Amino acid sequence: MNRSNQQPDDRSKTAGADFLQLDTAEAPPGGLADWLARRLREAIADGRLPAGGRLPATRVLADELRVSRGVVTDAYRRLTEEGQIAGRGRGGTVVVAQPAQPVQPVQPERSAQEAQQAQQPRPAAATVARPPRPADRSLFDTDPVPESFDALRAAPARIDLSPGRPDLAAFPRAAWLRAERAVLDGLSPHDLGYGDPRGTPALRLAVTHWLARYRGIRVDPQDVLIVAGTAQALALLGQAFGQDGISEVAVEDPGSLGVRQHLGHWLAATPPVPVDAEGIRVDALRATGAPAVLLTPAHQFPTGVVLGGGRRRELLRWAAEGGLVIEDDYDAEHRYDRPPVPALHSAVPDQVCYTGSISKLLAPALRTGWLLVPPRYREAVLAAKRFADLGNAVLPQLVLARLMESGELERHLRLLRRRHRRRRDAMITAIGAELPGAAVHGAAAGLHLMVTFPGGLRCSDTELATAALAGGVKVQPLSWHARLPHPPGLVLGYAAGAPGEIAEGVAVLGRLVRGAG
Repeated sequence: MNRSNQQPDDRSKTAGADFLQLDTAEAPPGGLADWLARRLREAIADGRLPAGGRLPATRVLADELRVSRGVVTDAYRRLTEEGQIAGRGRGGTVVVAQPAQPVQPVQPERSAQEAQQAQQPRPAAATVARPPRPADRSLFDTDPVPESFDALRAAPARIDLSPGRPDLAAFPRAAWLRAERAVLDGLSPHDLGYGDPRGTPALRLAVTHWLARYRGIRVDPQDVLIVAGTAQALALLGQAFGQDGISEVAVEDPGSLGVRQHLGHWLAATPPVPVDAEGIRVDALRATGAPAVLLTPAHQFPTGVVLGGGRRRELLRWAAEGGLVIEDDYDAEHRYDRPPVPALHSAVPDQVCYTGSISKLLAPALRTGWLLVPPRYREAVLAAKRFADLGNAVLPQLVLARLMESGELERHLRLLRRRHRRRRDAMITAIGAELPGAAVHGAAAGLHLMVTFPGGLRCSDTELATAALAGGVKVQPLSWHARLPHPPGLVLGYAAGAPGEIAEGVAVLGRLVRGAG
């Protein structure tokens, strides 16, 4: 079987931790403990590890970095002797020193002209009328409408290999209940009233700690907006952009159909930009003339590629010239066989709108995510949020904040990674046996694989997906997510299925491709 990305069992490239974006390739030979201690000191000094912040257990961090436990123990010992961290028994190892340079939110000064313009009424956001869905359209029509996802979710299937489905059976019910009881025990009557439309201070603070530790982003809690998932984040941005005269946002191709539909509801155009093995083609992005672009740079959907170093520098130059980036960090936590990738927002925060959520980490039903926007859009985005719903439900925010700050969410993530790796490997093995001519893309991270057929198919990928659904297996055709010419393919999710179920579903696909089913 042809695999376009690295092998899932290539352990030589996994020596990295999402915690502080640590990558042992940066360490000098023989100096691992010195390097780790220095990186921890830097994180304490610049506020990424605030006082009271919890460090990973030595065994856990050593396993993620693929070093001996003694290396981590030695680094922790040095910082303990310096008075920067301390062991708290079952409470773990925590930071006890205050950061030398706390984060100060920078509020850009407005010129007199900008201040006058801010008082002027803004034009209404552009909207695009949607044609009604014909009753006789195929579910996997090559020009799907927003209702297509609703219809696919409702369609019965014995085996569901749809991408984007997290392992909902793994939801940490016991930990959630413990956190909820603890939150309720300390809740005052006042806390049950209307909250801050930006989100509760506790969750906004917890999100800043999470982003600093795992995505390399430093931000002040007052600049975090809690939203009802990435879908609402895109809606708020679409309204704010429309008020600012931005009527189009370029998107990756292939790229998420759902994301494209959400943007298209608020904006006049979403021009496609091709993606190759290094990520989005910045030269093609420039050619569109679009003032903004939506990207999934850490794990491109659906191809799984990581935005390459050279391409990343090109994109940052484009952003420095005035381009605006929406960074959809939809599943950055789910990483298996490659070092962590820092978020674009950490490099050019004034040109990047960053959004993330817990839909892929806990459950979409919680409808909880976060949005960071450049200062010039904060008031417009906050106003759109206020008039949309007055803010997310308070109680789930407080429970999530407790899970994030207590370390329970990290423990849940480690469990998911082990389970997802086994299921991904089961899918790759099944594809090798049942679809030997297929190419597998994006195996190093995420919750899905993209499968293409370089030799072609006897039918279109939409026809293959239709036949699979008739055979009891739910998948998505690659053409759903592509508007530019692209080889036929499928997008297959593996997070929510047991290995045996995954193998059975791929076997059905194999029979259909061979014309035997």
